[in-house]
Amino acid sequence: MSEAPAGPVRSDQHPHAHRETPELPARVTLPLLTLITQQSLDEDYLHVAERRASGDAPLPSRGKPRRIAAVVVAVFGVMVATAAVQTSRNAGVDNASRETLISQITGKRQTVSRMQDRMVQMRESNGVLGNELTRVTRSEQSAVGRLRRLEAGTGFVGVTGPGVRITVDDAPQGDATQKVKDEDLALLVDGLWNAGAEAISINGQRLTVLSGIRNASVAINVNGNPLAPPYTVLAIGDTRTLQANLLDSTHGSEFRQLAAGLGFVYELHNEDSLTLPAAPSKLLHLRSVKAGTAADKNRKTHVDQETKP
Repeated sequence: MSEAPAGPVRSDQHPHAHRETPELPARVTLPLLTLITQQSLDEDYLHVAERRASGDAPLPSRGKPRRIAAVVVAVFGVMVATAAVQTSRNAGVDNASRETLISQITGKRQTVSRMQDRMVQMRESNGVLGNELTRVTRSEQSAVGRLRRLEAGTGFVGVTGPGVRITVDDAPQGDATQKVKDEDLALLVDGLWNAGAEAISINGQRLTVLSGIRNASVAINVNGNPLAPPYTVLAIGDTRTLQANLLDSTHGSEFRQLAAGLGFVYELHNEDSLTLPAAPSKLLHLRSVKAGTAADKNRKTHVDQETKP
């Protein structure tokens, strides 16, 4: 067995010793033109040396390397010129592309600006239209309210609401003069209209401006339908004031005095909810109507009947 050599181990022999980075070869660090010229000359000298050693040919003249170098330089110059021309062309294309892009950006900005102006105009127009819509909506609601009140007053539709229930009956054990007549009910109805009633019915017959209250033999006809006592008069209106206004009105006061003198039985009661049907369809067709109260119409009917031969 051989012994290990004595003495310290050199740093370059140590397995972990630091190794210096090798230098890069000349072909990497030299400029391209210098490298081409140098390699060309070295190859020429090597060729000449080989020919001298073999004795095949005489040495070339010293001008040949120069000519080769000149050719290399010329070729390199052509390459540089070609690269310059190509770079110039690319620069032209790049400039054209840049101008086109700038033009497109400018056009888009102008389009966006026009669209923003259009949006502002449309917002203003929407504001004006919104205000107009609000005004028209309010007008429509007001018109619908008026229409409903007119329909309720004219009897075109059935109605429900608070009001007063009035029951009227003949005098108990009275004679023929103490029976309720058409003109008595007409007087009560006129008083209710004057007191603020919105809709009125008698025994389920809805009253309108075209309704008639007339005696036919012993019965009272309303809308052409005979009714029998007791007579239930329903009137929709403000329950806080309707009764008081009725008693304070001229027609209401006359009816109260008449009922007291003839002994009629009548009662008034406020109701939270009353339902009145629509008037018969035959009464809803328009025709010539003269102004006047229900009592006036009844009086004219009596006069016409008395003057007939």
